[in-house]
Amino acid sequence: MVSQVVIGLSAVVLAVRDGQSLVLTVRNSGQPAGLPFGLFDPDGDRTFELALRAFVTAQTRFDLGYVEQLYTFGDKGRDAPLAVLEAGDRAARVISVGYLGLTPHAVETHAPESAWADWLRFFPWEDWREGRPPALAAIEPALRIWARGEGLLRARLLFALDGAPWNEERVLERYELLYEAGLAPEAARDRGEAPGAALSALGPALGEPMISDHRRILATALSRLRGKLKYRPVIFEVMPEAFTLSALQKAVEAVAGIRLHKQNFRRALERAELVEGLGRLDQDTGGRPAELFRFRREILGAGPVSGLTLPLLRDESSIS
Repeated sequence: MVSQVVIGLSAVVLAVRDGQSLVLTVRNSGQPAGLPFGLFDPDGDRTFELALRAFVTAQTRFDLGYVEQLYTFGDKGRDAPLAVLEAGDRAARVISVGYLGLTPHAVETHAPESAWADWLRFFPWEDWREGRPPALAAIEPALRIWARGEGLLRARLLFALDGAPWNEERVLERYELLYEAGLAPEAARDRGEAPGAALSALGPALGEPMISDHRRILATALSRLRGKLKYRPVIFEVMPEAFTLSALQKAVEAVAGIRLHKQNFRRALERAELVEGLGRLDQDTGGRPAELFRFRREILGAGPVSGLTLPLLRDESSIS
């Protein structure tokens, strides 16, 4: 039997609201959450991006702003158990082109099957803002039982075990190691097995599963975004037109999952000349009024523009 190849489009739409990083999800009745997804019609759709924008709006009633192509997901079985779609009397293998979308406004969509979700529900070990995550402490014994030799070295480096430094960019590698170790709920599902005792015991520490391989797609997007913070001013795509420096720092921390040194962050921001004051104060800070700033978007057309320096707050409990 010859398989038909179908092109799908997946959207990872991210926002920051009240110090939380959020992802736009869709959910069919009785199923785990997933990302907005649709099939590309080569006869009716002029471009991938236009098709993506149209079906995201149709599914979630949300209009996309900034988008960039993320990655093409084409491994055999990658979409299990939904990799095979019926196309007449033949099976169709789905190749998915992922897109990363960023928005400053996580407005309620009012679509019945869509919602904004804190992405830490899916990756609870990724937030180090308050120190070593409890989820990581919970899964560490299971990781050590699984890992031997090279596997233990990988686990140490990826999950900051035994004093190894934490690298916030390696979200995808951490998820893939958990999948390989059988500690991601999707691994048992894709093998057609019931969850083992370790999965049941660890529960929420392993994060919520998503349909097909959508958690892998989301992990890819988070890795891309965290890395890109440092070489492109992409964080401003999730900021409103006017913002305080405290709000900007909290947004960066929410995306990167780490705490930053306030004075060093502001000095680096000043040197980069990415923002300028608006000469007015934000009266809604809940404390002393703070100056409002804007991103100097006009510099994007003047040549290469760097990202942000992320000076860690040197609290040993939060990085080791």
